[in-house]
Amino acid sequence: MLISIPDVLDAQQLAHCRRQLESAQWIDGNVTSGHQSARAKRNRQLPEDSAAAREVGATILRALSANPRFIAAALPAHVFPPLFNRYGVKERFGAHVDNAVRQHRGSGARIRTDLSATLFFAEPAEYDGGELVVEDTYGSHSVKLPAGHLVVYPSSSLHHVTEVTRGERLASFFWIQSMVRDESQRRLLWDLDQSIQQLAMTMPDHAAVLRLTGTYHNLLRRWAEV
Repeated sequence: MLISIPDVLDAQQLAHCRRQLESAQWIDGNVTSGHQSARAKRNRQLPEDSAAAREVGATILRALSANPRFIAAALPAHVFPPLFNRYGVKERFGAHVDNAVRQHRGSGARIRTDLSATLFFAEPAEYDGGELVVEDTYGSHSVKLPAGHLVVYPSSSLHHVTEVTRGERLASFFWIQSMVRDESQRRLLWDLDQSIQQLAMTMPDHAAVLRLTGTYHNLLRRWAEV
């Protein structure tokens, strides 16, 4: 299940974050790579402990905590502190699957990576190439969203970033451990949640809204790990 979440950051937040990111010191992106990824990865990354990474990461986490669509899609138990990468001309990230467990360098905290996320900081017109391509059972999905938009997809998916041929791609990436580990269960809960929201907009007082909301929470109570 691949879900786009628009306007996670507003224009003012984007402008401030971009200033912080563009003035920061960047290093080889393989600093966080596993063996498989290191062979396919050609980009640059902010050190996890840099002031810019901490400040912009905190802004992202605050925005996510207040975003109902993200909460409904991910059902987050833990969110890995956001990391940041940039791709210039001829840089790319070949096909790979994200590590099942990530450990934060500073705190030593570990999370299970149920979901991967990319938050775009560069507008699509600023660069050519640089699409995030995610493979699933329904085929290949190419993603290149406006700045401030987020995409969430299963970490078990094979995915890659195509080569940038003009300009520069700037983004944040991170992982989520969901309260609901099973992808098919998360999909059912997402579909049910979206149906409830649509029904509530057209028939807010209908008894079915209450019954379906109860069904949603009873399923979440059965499947959630907290």
